[in-house]
Amino acid sequence: MQPLENEFQTKITQANQQYHRLILILNHDTRVKSDVFNKIAEQLSLGYINLGLELSQGLLNLTERQRTLRLSQVVEQIINKFSKETPVILDHIEILFDPSLKVDPLRLIRGLSRDQTLIAVWKGHITNGYLTYAIPEHPEYHKYPIQDLNFINADDLLT
Repeated sequence: MQPLENEFQTKITQANQQYHRLILILNHDTRVKSDVFNKIAEQLSLGYINLGLELSQGLLNLTERQRTLRLSQVVEQIINKFSKETPVILDHIEILFDPSLKVDPLRLIRGLSRDQTLIAVWKGHITNGYLTYAIPEHPEYHKYPIQDLNFINADDLLT
């Protein structure tokens, strides 16, 4: 087995033993493109979802209020296209940070990861023990303590 496959398998095994079965792939400079994540999913028999594309289609015919109320349900329906036993890579999760959706993106993904192992591509940083998304002045800015979170550094995928 290749080192990358070993890392994913190790992280998936760890996640499967936790209450929240979530792994975050830190891809802060977006050097690793979606085709890499899709290829990894294919090689390891994981599910792959372009969440931005599928969620925007699922929310298209809803009013802003309906989007806020039904967001979690729509994301769950998208993920449920795969068996609960199949870990799923969620790519392009940036849509969840849209302030009009009024959702805490990490809380939403963590909640859904209780039933299924999720591997979310996170375009942010870890700084001083905190996971961030965007810069503090940006309306999509979020900051979370990193305790109990599993990470894979996307830079490692380039080697």
